[in-house]
Amino acid sequence: MGLVLILAEKPSQARAYADAFQKTAKKDGYIVVTDHRYFQDHAIITWGFGHLVELVKPGDYKKEWGKWRLDNLPILPDHFKFDVPRDKKKQFNIVKNLLNQADEIIVATDADREGENIARSIIRHAGAEHKPTKRLWINSLEVAEIQKGFKNLKPGHQYLSIYEEAQSRQIADWLVGMNASPLYSLLLQKKGISAAFSIGRVQTPTLYMIYTRQQEINNFKPEPFFELYADVNVQNGVFKARYKERFTKKEDVQALLVKHGLQEQENGHITKLTKELKQTKSPKLHSLSTLQSKANKRWKYSPSSVLQTVQRLYEKKLLTYPRTDANYITNSEFAYLKGHLSAYQSVANVSFEVAYPAARKRYVDSSKVQEHYAIIPTKTVPSQKTLAGLNAKEKNIYFEVLLNTIAMFAPDYQYEETNVEADVKGIVFQASGKIEKVKGWKSLFLHEHEDKEKEQEPKLPAMREGEPALVKPAIKEDVTKPPRPYTEGQLINMMKTCGRAIEDEDAQQILKDIEGIGTEATRASIIETLKNREYIAIKKNKVEVTKKGEILCQSVEGNLLSKPEMTAQWEKFLRLIGEGKKTKEVFLKNINKFICHLIEQTPSQLASISIEHNIEEAQNEKMIGACPSCKKGYIVDKGKFYGCSGYQNGCRFTLPKLFLGKKISKTNLKKLLSAQKTNLIKGFKSKSGKTFNAYLQLKDGKIEMDFGNKN
Repeated sequence: MGLVLILAEKPSQARAYADAFQKTAKKDGYIVVTDHRYFQDHAIITWGFGHLVELVKPGDYKKEWGKWRLDNLPILPDHFKFDVPRDKKKQFNIVKNLLNQADEIIVATDADREGENIARSIIRHAGAEHKPTKRLWINSLEVAEIQKGFKNLKPGHQYLSIYEEAQSRQIADWLVGMNASPLYSLLLQKKGISAAFSIGRVQTPTLYMIYTRQQEINNFKPEPFFELYADVNVQNGVFKARYKERFTKKEDVQALLVKHGLQEQENGHITKLTKELKQTKSPKLHSLSTLQSKANKRWKYSPSSVLQTVQRLYEKKLLTYPRTDANYITNSEFAYLKGHLSAYQSVANVSFEVAYPAARKRYVDSSKVQEHYAIIPTKTVPSQKTLAGLNAKEKNIYFEVLLNTIAMFAPDYQYEETNVEADVKGIVFQASGKIEKVKGWKSLFLHEHEDKEKEQEPKLPAMREGEPALVKPAIKEDVTKPPRPYTEGQLINMMKTCGRAIEDEDAQQILKDIEGIGTEATRASIIETLKNREYIAIKKNKVEVTKKGEILCQSVEGNLLSKPEMTAQWEKFLRLIGEGKKTKEVFLKNINKFICHLIEQTPSQLASISIEHNIEEAQNEKMIGACPSCKKGYIVDKGKFYGCSGYQNGCRFTLPKLFLGKKISKTNLKKLLSAQKTNLIKGFKSKSGKTFNAYLQLKDGKIEMDFGNKN
């Protein structure tokens, strides 16, 4: 067989693979494996750090492309170059040397399109694409799953088309970003804003959808409405009931009361009483997005932090692969979950009688599992010591997945729903209530608070049809409410379901098939990008568009860049590339046409819109405080540091964003500029790695530490 090289995506993944083999030896940048169950001779595991190979910057093609100038656009290379970032060159050279020695390569990066792109880009850049390859395709880093995967390796050539698909998407995104970002930035700077704007196929329509919701809120005009309620008094108690229609004028309600001759108190009777036993099944298994939404709603965790947490639990072999869009598992996973059920119950400290020992389509459906199955616990049942070693966020996420998974074995939640109608002089008032009968799977989630509306669900007194009732009608006035701002968790769902709001049926269907814009792996990072670019701000878990974000949205309004349809058009073609029916070259040729059209049309489009007022507000929003050096300019956010707005007039005063490993917040910076001293800042790191707390003070234009009362 010769030398077999196993290419992992990152060091933690490589270490997990090594744990599955009999004898290993750690070297610099790789691990030597000896295990004759799998390899005739020894094998070597090596790794990247995610993308070891990246697309080069425009200036590496042409020197003039390195500068943002309108006359340098469009940036459309004839062919695309890849290179290794400086901080990753050492590891790449190790991998390249090993690839060139190898007789066979096992691609063992993450089992998805991006994992394939990462591996093939490294192999191609190292000049080893002619070598035979096999593919490891697994969803868990448990020893048993890894061993099973290495015994069932797939032919590597079967996955080349999804590499072409992923790289086509990567290059197209680069082309849009490298052309649209300077185009809009330079044109908007001509209008007076001193900021750079980042444009992206996914991030820009995501921002625009948030902006649209904010506009709906800002432009919302409350309108009064009136409802007719009644207190209905029967033999065993009193309950509140409502007339089904809503009125826009109080006079209309009063006219209804006059028409039927209703006074302050009237005799009526119960005309209808129905009771129905209902039941609900446990929630579907978690995909990454449902887990992100649940964790954000319950603990206010950001989608990005949820992904990072699930990734750590995956690497600790407690949860399965995190970047999955599936809510289903196969019969294989169901079998081991069922086999470990009592152990899982013990870990979660819950007990229930198994109501569903057999697999059900709601949870187990191989036809709906593509690259990855749902996020579930692995076969590794954690000990109390292991659980004690998890931080609070890891425990919360682990137990959420664990309980959500074992709930599919638990009884249904059952309740009795009662609907009642009371007639008084021909006006029918309605009420409903429910009585819990069997808590079922909900007993696993007793620690969660029910929605306020459900908590306030009325309990109706016992009554019978035909029973007389004393009815006291009352008019209630209220106003319509604006839509609520999105939470971070809702942004994930918004990105997944954005196709519903599109009129074009083809685009709508494509976005439904691909589950919206972005992927399970990228949606969280898109939201982080919007925050880092200062397009949105999160306040009490509510998402707000900043003035800078508003300016960009007004600039791309009506443009394909603001619409999810652009992704739909791309994905339709990209899927055909993945199926081997279309080529990357034709796809990129169409992207080039779009970019040329964008560059031609945008100047006149931006010239026709009036955004000067927002630009002025955005400029004021950026001003943090007066410059202590020149006394004329203002300190503004320059991206990687804070600096004076009077730079062009000669003021070179700057302040760092990061000081001794700690980010200086704008709140503390304002205090530093106005009072010459910040609040106490915790978590500075010394050169020796020790953490400490201190105040920062400004003396003669320089930052100094102030330890306050040393006692």
